[in-house]
Amino acid sequence: MLRIAVPNKGSLSGPASAMLHEAGYQQRKESKELVLVDPENEVEFFYLRPRDIAIYVSSGRLDIGITGRDLLLDSGASAEEILQLGFARSTFRYATRPGTAKDVADFTGMTVATSYEGIVAAHLAEHGIDASVVHLDGAVETAVELGVAQIIADVVETGTSLRNAGLEVIGEPIMTSEAVVIRRTGADAEDPKVRQFLRRLQGVLVARSYVMMDYDCRVEHLEQAVALTPGLESPTISPLHHEGWVAVRSMVAAKEAQRIMDDLYELGARAILTTAIHACRL
Repeated sequence: MLRIAVPNKGSLSGPASAMLHEAGYQQRKESKELVLVDPENEVEFFYLRPRDIAIYVSSGRLDIGITGRDLLLDSGASAEEILQLGFARSTFRYATRPGTAKDVADFTGMTVATSYEGIVAAHLAEHGIDASVVHLDGAVETAVELGVAQIIADVVETGTSLRNAGLEVIGEPIMTSEAVVIRRTGADAEDPKVRQFLRRLQGVLVARSYVMMDYDCRVEHLEQAVALTPGLESPTISPLHHEGWVAVRSMVAAKEAQRIMDDLYELGARAILTTAIHACRL
């Protein structure tokens, strides 16, 4: 069986399990379940701490895993990302009290507090900065107030918690992160079971990004309509019983669907419908 690590908690857990369910895999019903066997798909899922997943995968005990890019890089494990999953996006930034520093070049001799010691140490070394790094678990915003560090490095979404702690974001982002599928560095890239798993997840990503659009159109406006909805290869076009009209079906990007519907309506198209796509293969 293909052995896959899945986050057992945190912001990665729910979306990862939801994507796997959409891809046709069984998922656990109780949060206490640590292992789930899906015999129909010949897969065994192991629910682990997100921070540990890269270590397990790099050891070869598990074939692939889902974790965050930040956790993968921070672990220093011999594993690599092979598919971006598009959820749990975040930006990793430095922050400090106003007037302390403007960017990483000012950190020499200072101390940086973070939960991601590996990432920060590598970033400082890359810029040739001689600064200390102290590891803290959980929220690090209070490290400056308590005198543990002059700088913190953490995931920043809205920045509200930083402002509440009297801190401001400084410098360029250290990195951006999102959920990714990982495998051991040097593992067989042509493993058919892994390739099938990736195809399923890619199918979910495409299904989430596109909708199926159907509409009726006058024949004389068909070329203009097709230019708006070219589809992946080309749209499906069928004649209607009412002479001079055709029915068109095409995949369109979900984020552009409303604009395209407006343009089609102005062109004279009618009965314009969109439906969700639950799965696909390209």
